[in-house]
Amino acid sequence: MGRAARGLAASILLLSSGAAVAHMMGVVYNLPIPFWMYAFSASAALALSFLVVGYFVTAQNAARNFRTIDLGIPDARICGAVLAALRVSSVFALLLTILTGIFGPANPFANFSVTFFWIVFALGFTYLTALIGDVYALINPWRVICDWIERRNPGVFRPRFQYPRWLGYYPALVLYLAFIWLELFGQAPPRQLGLILLAYSVINVLGAGLFGPELWFRQGELFAVFLRLIGKIAPLDYRLDQAPGLPDRVQVRQPFIGLLQEPADHFSLLLFVLFMLSSTAFDGVHETRPWVLVFWKGIYPHLTALIERPYLFYVNIYYDWQWAMLFVSPFVYLAIYLLFVWVMKIVTGSARTVRDLALQFAFTLIPIAFVYNITHYYTLLLTQAPAIVPMISDPFGIGWDLFGTAKVYRAPIILLADRVWHTQVGLILFGHIVSVYLAHVQALKLFPRGRQGIWSQLPMLALMMVLTTIGLRILSLPIAAGQVQDPAPAVPTSSADFPFMLTSADSALAPRDPDEN
Repeated sequence: MGRAARGLAASILLLSSGAAVAHMMGVVYNLPIPFWMYAFSASAALALSFLVVGYFVTAQNAARNFRTIDLGIPDARICGAVLAALRVSSVFALLLTILTGIFGPANPFANFSVTFFWIVFALGFTYLTALIGDVYALINPWRVICDWIERRNPGVFRPRFQYPRWLGYYPALVLYLAFIWLELFGQAPPRQLGLILLAYSVINVLGAGLFGPELWFRQGELFAVFLRLIGKIAPLDYRLDQAPGLPDRVQVRQPFIGLLQEPADHFSLLLFVLFMLSSTAFDGVHETRPWVLVFWKGIYPHLTALIERPYLFYVNIYYDWQWAMLFVSPFVYLAIYLLFVWVMKIVTGSARTVRDLALQFAFTLIPIAFVYNITHYYTLLLTQAPAIVPMISDPFGIGWDLFGTAKVYRAPIILLADRVWHTQVGLILFGHIVSVYLAHVQALKLFPRGRQGIWSQLPMLALMMVLTTIGLRILSLPIAAGQVQDPAPAVPTSSADFPFMLTSADSALAPRDPDEN
């Protein structure tokens, strides 16, 4: 059987297996019904939602979704004082995170910087942004530092170079790739995390100095771009008075409708959105048994036949392969997305280019990326966030009790695997239904004539079904016992003789000698 045929057969078996095992927090959960029933039900729900939306949502009533309510700022002085306090707090939190990372405990579980950055900021603040809007644009600590420097030295951040249009959001995308690599593979200890944040601070100040703060913090700074996209989900939007930099009004809008108020303005922003999808999917799949065996069962035997090297050489290649797959993942999603957009263009006979259509519908994928993030990480937030409470009183781990919480102890939160799985299923289905709705509303704007808008959404519906099935399948895959697999060496006397030896319970994961198959 050819290599492509074997891959296709493996994919079919993967999607049709009735013995799917969900993974979460190391707990094995046997699904109560075969996986294909979940996939079929979710796809059917998407199809039904498409029919309902297509029948009831017209161009006229869709236009009402864009109505907003302006809430004025009652007192500019109070607003300015609150915002100033938040900005100072933001810079203080950044400095504390850097300093505790460099000078705090070496144990990452006891270090303030690790918990605050990865759990409170990267997860908790992201989810808060989806509720209250892009507050980060107002309190971005790196932007605040630049503003303070500019106030003391006017003109220091005057743009020195014209920002190339072709560069777009690629700086933010590169930083996003590095951020996810650090999360999945970096295993950065607290000190290294502190130094990385310090280096990132220098990059932002230099970027603002070269191209101007306004442009850099719109297109170059990773978290500014990421949280602005997440903030479009929120029912609140902040309109700034450019002179003092304060919000002069707050707009209340329908949740998620901010994603349709403007299209992606550069191809690099489309790639950024697709990496929001692919990075979370890769995080979910890269340690699962089927994915690990792709290398150790499919690639490793061919490498050993071509190259005779020590086992650790292939371990390094394994990690290089994982890293390469992470960096390639947004382009795989891009190819899939453009295929369906091309089919949309053919079905509608639109004169618009595939590139233009892809940019017009790019933000309709953000609800899917957001629920992917929640389903993969909300358990981590719930179980690890309480650890920040005692750390607040003793951030450097030297025996302080500044706020009386250093001795606070909370029993570990135990989450039931069945509830986690069904919550994840519900969240993924909800995100895809929202995306179906948004894509339909956007289609009515672009294709207002007759049934053209409905026909344009059939390819997008098929895309949503594919993404739903992939998302659910990734969540249901069993985690591998370890990323490094034992290639069945001679039996060692102890694990010390072979540093990557698996236990007997894990031996099924190890590639076997071809003669044994």
